[in-house]
Amino acid sequence: MLWTSREVRPLLRDDLDEALAVCARDPAANVYVAARISETELLRYRSNVFAYAPGGSIEALCWASANVVPTVGTAASAHAFAARVRRHQARFSSVFGPAEQVGPLWDELKAHWRTPAEIRRHQLLMAIDPQDPVPVTPDPRVRPATVHEIDQVLPASVAMFTEEIGYPPYNDSGGRASYRNATWNLLERGHVLVITSSGKVVFKAEFGAVGVGACQVQGVWVAPSLRGQGLAAPAMAAVIEYARAQVAPLVTLYVNDYNAPAVATYRRVGFDVVGEFTTVLM
Repeated sequence: MLWTSREVRPLLRDDLDEALAVCARDPAANVYVAARISETELLRYRSNVFAYAPGGSIEALCWASANVVPTVGTAASAHAFAARVRRHQARFSSVFGPAEQVGPLWDELKAHWRTPAEIRRHQLLMAIDPQDPVPVTPDPRVRPATVHEIDQVLPASVAMFTEEIGYPPYNDSGGRASYRNATWNLLERGHVLVITSSGKVVFKAEFGAVGVGACQVQGVWVAPSLRGQGLAAPAMAAVIEYARAQVAPLVTLYVNDYNAPAVATYRRVGFDVVGEFTTVLM
């Protein structure tokens, strides 16, 4: 069958409610796209969000800006999104999202795009039900960082990114300014939680996406000198409690399946596996 992009169109301002309803079908899997939709000014023919709507009603969505991120959908929507974005590989640094979407989407793209740096096929999508108790006592030292602490937060953010991806988040002054601005925005919202000691960040977690009643925890980092000392689980318990009270009731994250210590920590504080993600790093 020949797949085309004719069933895909830019998401428009009038589509917002329908699009968020599509995301709400699976909040844990779709929260990233829901957050980007809510934060973006949707303009006719210039949207970074595409809708798969072969019969008129939206069936799936795909964010396509610095990253390509589909929502839960079907093989047909994945193929249609691939046809839409495959001519523009230079724009994108990764493809990530629900494995059942990213797999067929990447199968279509890989013949047209450069060889990826890495493919992480099996990442655990985890969530803790809003009604479930947190079985670990929260660390009372966890608190929101302020914008005045950006110079303490940035080294922890850069260290976490470099450890996770394998290279720094920027390589020039322009990239550093952009990264600093993104961190500032998270701090301004109260979406960076930290533990500090002697003026340095020793634990950090962020809420990178918030929408449709869910939030996605990202950038979890513990200072190397304190790893293996029991800090992570109480700190993550505090992150969950803060998220439920201040951010969104459904707390989610995704983690590489081979990161056994992190998976064990998340299970210990009450997270369960609710799906699978795949990430293609370009």
